[in-house]
Amino acid sequence: MIIVQTIKELQEAKRALHGSIGFVPTMGALHQGHLSLIQKARSENDHLIVSIFVNPTQFLEGEDLDAYPRKEEADRKICELAKVDILFMPTIDQMYEHDELSIGAPAIRGYILEGQKRPGHFDGMLQIVMKLLNISGADNAYFGKKDAQQLALVTQMVRNYFMDVNIIPCEIIRDEKGLALSSRNAYMSEEEKVRALCLSRSLKRASKLIISGKRDVEEIKAEMMEVLKEADEVEYVAIVDRTFKPLENVEIGNTMILVAAWVGKPRLIDNLWL
Repeated sequence: MIIVQTIKELQEAKRALHGSIGFVPTMGALHQGHLSLIQKARSENDHLIVSIFVNPTQFLEGEDLDAYPRKEEADRKICELAKVDILFMPTIDQMYEHDELSIGAPAIRGYILEGQKRPGHFDGMLQIVMKLLNISGADNAYFGKKDAQQLALVTQMVRNYFMDVNIIPCEIIRDEKGLALSSRNAYMSEEEKVRALCLSRSLKRASKLIISGKRDVEEIKAEMMEVLKEADEVEYVAIVDRTFKPLENVEIGNTMILVAAWVGKPRLIDNLWL
């Protein structure tokens, strides 16, 4: 595995690669969820590039940029064992310059749900993802379904800007109790991790209702809110179609159920695709 920190080094390392390139962008503090993306990319491409970069432009004022988990030595070892070809770990100065061009999230889908709660977050996310996709020269880039709105907006960006890369959605990875894996889970105590299971339980409740024949969105959301009472604060429960348009009735094959809630320090998200 080659570790590079500058764009020039990455470009030089890429010249030795012949065949398809898979790419997994991360912010580090790698866990089994990241590893599932890396393993899928490794199995489907001739070569694999992983980036680790805690992107400052997608953090809002007062969020956890400075405290965000950083485990560089462990991350390097994970990537080495996963047979990553190139690990790209740039500095902020490498990725950004003063008064540069910016990219904006779409006016509607970029400012609902996560975008409403974190205005400007998707602008910064799309900006860094575009940079990383361009730098990597990837044929295939891998993103988790847990960040469903991020996945949708990255896919739209690639489509709208005619970028020559395939965006590959990957399934949510959970721990043995059902908690969706996240680097921010490290902020929680054991008691809080138990309470955080209410997110996945609320989705299971919704799934059982739908299997039993329920389709009314408001009824399903009310049942989910009962389960979510263990959270410290529920920010939203949304049932939308694949374009993020709110639904009145569940449409099998075209529905996502999304939830965001606070448990202890971290803000957690989870979802179910139907």
